[in-house]
Amino acid sequence: MYEFKLPEIGEGVVEGEIVQWLKQPGEHVVANEPLVEVMTDKATVEIPSPTTGTVQALKADEGDICPVGDLIALIEEGDVGAEPESITPAPVADSDHEIPATPAARALARERGIDLHSIAPNPGGRITKREVLAHSSDAPMARPSAAPVAAAPVAAAPVAAAPVPERAAHRPVIEATPVAASPTRSSGTLAPRPASPPPMRVGDLSDREDETIPFRGMRRVIADGLVRSYSTAVHYTYVEQINVTRLVALRKQAKAAAAEEGVSLTYLPFIMKATIHALRKFPIVNAMLDEEAKQIVMKKRYHIGVATTTESGLMVPVLHDADQLSLLDIAREVRRLGEGARAGQLARDELSGSTFTITSLGSIGGMLATPILNYPEVGIMGVHAIRKTPIVNDRDEIVVGHMMNLSVSFDHRVVDGFEGASFLQEVKRYLENPNLLLLASI
Repeated sequence: MYEFKLPEIGEGVVEGEIVQWLKQPGEHVVANEPLVEVMTDKATVEIPSPTTGTVQALKADEGDICPVGDLIALIEEGDVGAEPESITPAPVADSDHEIPATPAARALARERGIDLHSIAPNPGGRITKREVLAHSSDAPMARPSAAPVAAAPVAAAPVAAAPVPERAAHRPVIEATPVAASPTRSSGTLAPRPASPPPMRVGDLSDREDETIPFRGMRRVIADGLVRSYSTAVHYTYVEQINVTRLVALRKQAKAAAAEEGVSLTYLPFIMKATIHALRKFPIVNAMLDEEAKQIVMKKRYHIGVATTTESGLMVPVLHDADQLSLLDIAREVRRLGEGARAGQLARDELSGSTFTITSLGSIGGMLATPILNYPEVGIMGVHAIRKTPIVNDRDEIVVGHMMNLSVSFDHRVVDGFEGASFLQEVKRYLENPNLLLLASI
């Protein structure tokens, strides 16, 4: 009997969370075949089986956090044979691990008994939770039948319709419920009132049960990080308006040239370059507080994290030594890291080591936000939408310009208000005069 213990996943990693078992007791596993998905503080990794045999027992449940070296499974070693007849095959095929799919997609498919082979991947060649949900929704759903509505009784005495003038013949005719004649008139017997229709039914709500989602995996890691950041650092936020009219024009000119190089040039590379210049001038923002050693560590390298929304939650891929990259190189790397994060294919070192983080909501933009620090960093910057706005130029003329808000949050234990505001003003100077980026040999 082979005792499978949680192996070392990366440098400094002391524990991992069991996200999903890819094999169940009674199933065969081949050496180097993915056996379990484990999440560390940065990424989810598939750990292969170290031996060939039959899984006898799982010693850790999905959602358990296990220290490195803990026994998590027992495997009876031996050549792979036929499946025992007493074992009911799982609804998901054994070879599903060969299909590129996110952990969330695998878990949902297993829960709903869907074979991943039957699901068409997205344009990127990977199956996400969205594709699994779309596959599930293909099955027709029964609709509750509407309750019959009793017809209103019609008055005994027919009422002659008034002639419609020719000029109004094109107008729709609205049929009104016949009204009973007044008892003071000699029009005959009073007509009965129409019966009130029964109340409209919207269906039986008794089957609408609350849905529960396990609080584990990436969502738990995000939550733990936010709680630690918010309860440790002393946050404050500073906001400034940026006139990016010249930047919009410069990016428009450079966009075509970048496209010839196969690069989609967004505003983020310009913002990142301006940020790096500001970090050089105000190095206290590119720092961290070592509380145990009671030291402020001034970082001399510029590793910029870029917050990225994924199916599993917010992740922060890192552009290491971003100051050494050109605008086009930054654009390429941002796209590569973003796609890798959304596909769950980034290595642990690509998700760690950042010294300052930029977060952007893209087209959603918004006017203002108070970003939470990516602890233990002491600064983070939020990028908001660029909007056409009437502005007053140097000649006191009202013209159409492009304005954008930037919001920065700092750890007040390290970065004072004046330093934080001055840092953002330096970013503003470069973005409002983007030619300075060119003069700086970028």
